[in-house]
Amino acid sequence: MFEKLKRKSLKKKINRNLISRDLSQRNTKLRTLGYLVNEDMFQDYEQLFEFSTELGLQPKDIKIFTFIEVKKKIPTLRQNQINNKDFTWSGEIHNQNALEFLDIPFDVLVGFYSEENVFLDIMMSRSKANFKLGFEGSDSRLYDLILSVDPMDFERFKVEFKKYLSVLKKI
Repeated sequence: MFEKLKRKSLKKKINRNLISRDLSQRNTKLRTLGYLVNEDMFQDYEQLFEFSTELGLQPKDIKIFTFIEVKKKIPTLRQNQINNKDFTWSGEIHNQNALEFLDIPFDVLVGFYSEENVFLDIMMSRSKANFKLGFEGSDSRLYDLILSVDPMDFERFKVEFKKYLSVLKKI
């Protein structure tokens, strides 16, 4: 019951974040790229880095941040990870690395998840990214472009990503 109330509160915070979004820099060229990834769904981050370098980006211009529903008890050195315990009822995030990631004004931020996830949605809504790209099945209000591809079909994702960003003159 408490988890349901927390999720409802987080959805209200998402709506407030969407109202205050700045769209003035939406058409900038691709120089920085961020990925917000559901770790339960996708874990091959090397593919994301390789694809980004194919687009002509330097490794320093690419950032990946992951979400895992429940933190495992196994110790990890990963700093770019957040879990559901890092979110308060009011939608505040208690993870300094996540806050720093969300404050980066990425030219493009890819929400690498395809089902509704209130925790990832609140991060997308709070991000200062100029252009947000998502996948079919997630909350369409959060994104400027939604791809109708399965995120697990990485080759198809690459083709569609390049195609649409070329049409939009971002690459």
